Amino acid sequence: MGRAKKAVAACHIAEVKRTYKGTTYTTTLLRRTYREDGKVKHETLGNLTHLPAPALSLVKRSLAGEHFVSSTEALSIERSLPHGHVAAVLGMLRKLGLHQLIDARPSRERDIVCSMIVARVLEARSKLATARLLAEQTRCSSLSEILGLQEIDEDDLYRAMDWLLERQPRVENALADRHLKGAMLTLYDVSSTYFEGRRCPLAKLGHSRDHRKDRPQIVFGLIADEQGRPISVEVFEGNTGDPRTVGAQVRKLCERFGLERIVMVGDRGMLTSARIEHDLGPQGVDWISALRAPQIHA
Repeated sequence: MGRAKKAVAACHIAEVKRTYKGTTYTTTLLRRTYREDGKVKHETLGNLTHLPAPALSLVKRSLAGEHFVSSTEALSIERSLPHGHVAAVLGMLRKLGLHQLIDARPSRERDIVCSMIVARVLEARSKLATARLLAEQTRCSSLSEILGLQEIDEDDLYRAMDWLLERQPRVENALADRHLKGAMLTLYDVSSTYFEGRRCPLAKLGHSRDHRKDRPQIVFGLIADEQGRPISVEVFEGNTGDPRTVGAQVRKLCERFGLERIVMVGDRGMLTSARIEHDLGPQGVDWISALRAPQIHA
């Protein structure tokens, strides 16, 4: 005799409950229901009771017709950008509120300035190299992507620096309010850097700390609080001697920052007797410096 033909049917999950000595037990079974000789029959294919809930959920979704693919088929990595170092520096910048000091209102210019600060901390580069670091096609970190900078080049960086220059007094005043109020000691020092070009109006030949007497340079002075946190920077012509920069800084401390009691700390090549007499004395500014060898001998 020929065997009766079975009609194929879909599988399903069945939960069978039974009670034994007052305790109800639930068994989860994988079953197939089919017709044979006109009768509905059930075939148990497996016991799924001990499967974890997430795995059982996947089985139910698959039986419901949902299709799954492996992670290697579903995802393809087109580009991977280093992120951890960017997150650390940018996170600290925001924790310090530096972006708010630059400008209280969000803007593309503020984001570009923040990107240059972060890039400088991570690795000092030229503006051209920094622009390549940020540009979409050549970026080598997640920095510009996090800040939402698209289609950026070196001209954008220079425009952002011009934008920042207009806000320099406001930024310095905010830093002075934060770090100099109630403080007496202010640290001041001068440095210089040379130029390859000839178009900077402040670039002049002068005493080169870089040992490049053949190149024009600029001189810049930095005011910091007693812990060395920078407050203000000012640029001078490259042939300006260190002592000649002191007067402008004293006036800034007294008049712009409104400090009443100041002790300026500087090296002996800057706080000369003439500067103490003409710049510090009339403003009532005290000073700390080093004695020269003849003075120590005397």
